[in-house]
Amino acid sequence: MYYKSTRDSSLRIESSAAISRGISEEGGLFIPESIPAITMEELKSLSNMTYAQRAAAVFAKYLTDFAEAELVYCTENAYSEKNFETSNIAEIAHLFDGTYMLELWHGPTCAFKDMALQILPYFLTTSVKKLSLDCKIVILVATSGDTGKAALEGFKDVPGTQIMVFYPEEGVSDMQKRQMVTQEGKNVTVCAVKGNFDDCQSGVKAIFTNNDVIKTLENGGMRFSSANSINWGRLVPQVVYYVSSYVTMASQGEIEWGEKINIVVPTGNFGNILAAYYAKMMGVPIAKLICASNVNKVLTDFIRTGIYDRNREFYATCSPSMDILISSNLERLLYLLSGENDAQIREWFTQLANEGRYEVSDDIKTSMKELFYGGYCDDAATKETIGSIYKTYGYTCDTHTAVAVKVYEDYKAETGDTTKTLIASTASPYKFSESVLSALDSSRVSGDEYAMVDTLSELSGITIPTALSELKTKERRFSGSIDKNNMKEFVLSELGLS
Repeated sequence: MYYKSTRDSSLRIESSAAISRGISEEGGLFIPESIPAITMEELKSLSNMTYAQRAAAVFAKYLTDFAEAELVYCTENAYSEKNFETSNIAEIAHLFDGTYMLELWHGPTCAFKDMALQILPYFLTTSVKKLSLDCKIVILVATSGDTGKAALEGFKDVPGTQIMVFYPEEGVSDMQKRQMVTQEGKNVTVCAVKGNFDDCQSGVKAIFTNNDVIKTLENGGMRFSSANSINWGRLVPQVVYYVSSYVTMASQGEIEWGEKINIVVPTGNFGNILAAYYAKMMGVPIAKLICASNVNKVLTDFIRTGIYDRNREFYATCSPSMDILISSNLERLLYLLSGENDAQIREWFTQLANEGRYEVSDDIKTSMKELFYGGYCDDAATKETIGSIYKTYGYTCDTHTAVAVKVYEDYKAETGDTTKTLIASTASPYKFSESVLSALDSSRVSGDEYAMVDTLSELSGITIPTALSELKTKERRFSGSIDKNNMKEFVLSELGLS
């Protein structure tokens, strides 16, 4: 299996090279030359396997230059009870009739990003070794809250790497910020940016594709890579949990083998739902892909109109990991839907960079509506949904998951579709304790982060994750912030190259 770039279809590299580079030099995203198939018999054969074994089986289809022993090494180290609080790695909760929660937050940082970022360091170091690269790998990460901590934890003290995380100064929850600024490790740096997530993401991509910066790093014995989902090594692990979840549901008799399910994903950067699309195209019986947004509803509008327009007001919401107006992974989908037309992709994304908008062709508009449903809800509806789920089912969910539930309810009301549905639950409610607590009992909101965590535990009956409770006494290592236009200088300074 070779990989090409969304902006250069002539490129052909193996997966180890794609993972080590992170992004193509002309700014495109790496994508497999074809989507491998998985048959019903293969799905059934995964039934009695552990999550790590299922992951290795899926990776074998995409990472064909990795030896079986290398894949086993990566998966067995990443997906174990030393990293996750459950042996199942991803839990499925039966919420109500025909609706299931895919809990992706039982890892070390209590968010779905752990599902990919626990294995990416193994992928990356294995790739570097396979390619005989004699250099330090410098990982730059832009985060809207969860990716940053998950990447920091995954790459902490990994030999031959250095990681820098940029987050919007006022765009993450207090718990997310505390997780990042107290991060341990000799090879980690955390920096706040005066701006929003899109400013962080655009700044990182600009550094990745700056030839002068790249040459400076090469002269210093370094090269860039990414832990954001622009890196294929971050995206392919997300395909696994959709494959695995279908197998689990069928094995447990919740669905029949071959029965189609809907999947609902709260997303801002489009990577998580793109992974579900890949699972569907591989052959997993998936019907509708339901894309849930908060009021930064650029994806909802795009799915419904075919016009991508980031020229709009940006809102800071109680679901901050979706406060995004530039959805980078959408580029991969449009490349596929356009018939791998790299010239068209270059044109659209040049328009996005220069004008802030583009409009796709009528056939792609039709394809988008056939594959996806887009919906959104505001903060008031998000909190109302948290309260409603708690009162009705005794289930406590975070703000992002609540967005998904509300959009799914709207979808059912609009379409009457009663297909069994899996909702991606992307974070522990404790990461957003103030917002969740205000939805459950606003009189108990105190402003003290850890008092609210304790109160939320009392109300929900959910054990506080050790990784979060320990933060209370951890020393803050990183402070201060920089202007969004100074990210390049900050990176070079931190690397001792300025």
